[in-house]
Amino acid sequence: MSNKLSGKIALITGGNSGIGLATAKRFVAEGAYVFITGRRQTELDAAVQQIGESVTGIQSDMANLADLDRLYAAIGRQKGRLDVLFANAGGGEFAPLGTITEEHFDKTFNTNVKGTLFTVQKALPLLTDGGSIILTASTTSVKGTEAFSVYSASKAAIRSFARCWTLDLKPRKIRVNALSPGATDTPGLHGLAQTEEQAREIKAALISTIPLGRMAAPDEIAKAAVFLASDDSSYVTGIELFVDGGMAQI
Repeated sequence: MSNKLSGKIALITGGNSGIGLATAKRFVAEGAYVFITGRRQTELDAAVQQIGESVTGIQSDMANLADLDRLYAAIGRQKGRLDVLFANAGGGEFAPLGTITEEHFDKTFNTNVKGTLFTVQKALPLLTDGGSIILTASTTSVKGTEAFSVYSASKAAIRSFARCWTLDLKPRKIRVNALSPGATDTPGLHGLAQTEEQAREIKAALISTIPLGRMAAPDEIAKAAVFLASDDSSYVTGIELFVDGGMAQI
């Protein structure tokens, strides 16, 4: 590896599986010390073991402000600063219009929108000037997806956050970018399906819309996160970087 993140302190929320875990492995390989979060302690412990070194796992729910306070207090005690924040935790479920419940809406927006907002806001005292904030958005921020409107709206909010916070943090030279993965082979994607057959149908339907003819591996998204976290992207802020095999581009 090229040590693009040598000496950097990074936080990756939702770092216990999928894109977050793949990114944590990449960040450590590139020289960073990484904090990861997840809601389930057993998964978090397994992820820390997989990463192996230069990592601390802290159990927390990003939609819970007390958990965020505890998280940042721990990072402050252990390292005293953050150079890179990857606000990656999020999730969604299918619900066609006509069946959307208040619980579905609240769960999605609490995790994806409220969680991202306060993850970033509460990190500001620890973030170094000139640091990098990466927000996980989605191709759904620009593409209509059947039965996925609440999730899609939450990710459009993330895209808006990146634009607005680029201006809010301008005096501190902190870069804010949205990373929008396309269909990625993660546990989260499999979690959308009720059965194995449904999972195969969802994957086939997605792949049929992707010019590259396949889904992404989590590590392919992680490599884009390394770019946004590192000085390679020193003149990049306010963008939405699509890593989607062309799905939302044509």
